[in-house]
Amino acid sequence: MNITKLTKLLGLIAGIAVLDIILFSPGLIGIQIGGASVLQTAAGVTLLVISFLVLVYGSYVLLFKPPAVPPIKDIVTHEDYIEALGHYRDVKVLKSDIQLALDQLERIEKKKDTLLDVLSQRFDPAELSYKKFASVIAEVEKLFYLNVRGILNKLGVFDASELSIYTNKHNSGRFSSKLVQEKTALYNEYLTSIAGYIGANEEILLKLDKLLLEISQLGSADYKDIEEMPGMKEIDALIRQTKFYKQ
Repeated sequence: MNITKLTKLLGLIAGIAVLDIILFSPGLIGIQIGGASVLQTAAGVTLLVISFLVLVYGSYVLLFKPPAVPPIKDIVTHEDYIEALGHYRDVKVLKSDIQLALDQLERIEKKKDTLLDVLSQRFDPAELSYKKFASVIAEVEKLFYLNVRGILNKLGVFDASELSIYTNKHNSGRFSSKLVQEKTALYNEYLTSIAGYIGANEEILLKLDKLLLEISQLGSADYKDIEEMPGMKEIDALIRQTKFYKQ
């Protein structure tokens, strides 16, 4: 259980406890169970039952019910992307892909922080050289998250349970072999597309590794020399190619 859910659960328990204290304390509302008033006893028992049901349902929602997948337009931060991908972690056919995508999200943050740290050691942030490197890193980071959004778009329309309906042996004979083949081909296309985005992001991470190595080997470099570095050329080409396909 994460800290947020634990905090919410403790808050729910505390809230119900405080409410019951107020309702049943003699010095406050003072509802009595087993007193002279049958109506008051019934009200007290009802409130206790309601409190119990609220606690049980709230605990279920916080501990066991999977949260709804947020709309992609609302996914902005690094943590948002991790949470959104985490919804598909237990889908059997996607498990390894989702785990790799989550691992990539962790690595992109580490690489970005390392690159900026190394840059700050080599250049003054006011220098054009620093700004050139930083702008390219920012652009390639945008491209990385654009690929993650592509994964989430595919996952949003992917339903592995549908395929099992067509391929389940209990349903054999209900559907034509052509229909089963077409459905299987469609799902394979989804999986291939997701794998393609993951592969593209792995390529981005590799290019950042190359760039980091080149920066770490720099003594000093002129702004124009930076543009001729092999790592920068590869990343610039990747960014330009992506912008071309988006047009």
